[in-house]
Amino acid sequence: MQELFQITIILISSFLAIEASKKLAIPAVVGQLLVGIIIGPSLLNLVHQSHIIHFLAELGVILLMFLAGLEADLALLRKYLKPSLAVAVSGVVIPVGLFYLVIKLMGYDVNTAMFYGIVFAATSVSITVEVLQEYKRVQTKAGAVILGAAVADDIIAVLLLSFFVATNKGSGSNSDLLFQMIGQLLFLLFLIALVKYIVPAIYRLTFKIDHFEKDSFLALLICFSMALLATTVGMSAVIGSFFAGLAIGQTHKGEEIMHEISELSYMFFIPIFFASIALPLKFDGLLANLGIIIFFTILAVLTKLLPGYLVAKGFNFSKMDSLTVGAGMVSRGEMALIIDQIGLAEKLITSQVYSTLVIVIILSTVIAPFILKKSFK
Repeated sequence: MQELFQITIILISSFLAIEASKKLAIPAVVGQLLVGIIIGPSLLNLVHQSHIIHFLAELGVILLMFLAGLEADLALLRKYLKPSLAVAVSGVVIPVGLFYLVIKLMGYDVNTAMFYGIVFAATSVSITVEVLQEYKRVQTKAGAVILGAAVADDIIAVLLLSFFVATNKGSGSNSDLLFQMIGQLLFLLFLIALVKYIVPAIYRLTFKIDHFEKDSFLALLICFSMALLATTVGMSAVIGSFFAGLAIGQTHKGEEIMHEISELSYMFFIPIFFASIALPLKFDGLLANLGIIIFFTILAVLTKLLPGYLVAKGFNFSKMDSLTVGAGMVSRGEMALIIDQIGLAEKLITSQVYSTLVIVIILSTVIAPFILKKSFK
């Protein structure tokens, strides 16, 4: 019953945080992120990371990205594919290069420097999606660029991480890496076919089947299957769920399915996901490393904000839309935390480096929604 108590605490706290965020006129996701810090081990110590909390949080981010796919405008995504890819590539190259240079100058080895770069190359599209949905900005050209760029960014970051981990494991891993990358590329081709042919065909075939909540049941089945397949080939589950939502959103049942699934997701799974992001946070050694943490946080924000802004301006976006695109790429969230955890598990970084990275990741994640909201004005 301990897990049930912790889930209840998360849900009550998230509800209060959303109401408080409305009163304070700040993005609701900020309140939900702060909940994890307040009720987590770093302060009140009421909620801890556990297998059940972690699993429910994973379902939350999968459903959040599935809903983002359902709401996304495929025509806009296609129209702004070039700026999306340009934002994604610049949003990987700049953080990797600058963090590598800075960490090397601080006296760390090549592996640690490269790992810092990969961590801050990642973008948490889920945090940005929540803000875009809250302010009704998903179906805009800036929203389309952010979604396209963030998904492409995650794919590039996963490929970089796969290569980095494999090369640091020593001999015998090159063939495994090649097979994994081939599998990931084939999966991406399959996702394109899923959107264009497979899902529309499935819904045409099941049109006459009489089953309670058939369409939503089928949608969840496709969502979880794609998320599972994505993790099987070594990619993020959110990539699979986003494309599943994108495919289903093109069918005549898309809007109805989005309404039904969003109710359950936002009542239960998504609040647990947002609260869980801050649970790894610990304030041990915070004061001793405060200067470094502030510097890294500023660098983390600028290495995503400026490339996104400049690329969007280069594609003739307005100043505010360009700022929105740059701000939408700042959040690191769960993607960077996952990479950080992999680095610790593979002994690529020390526990001290891990703790510093966690604090910087969460700070940049909390800051991002404020910049994004400011850009809407």
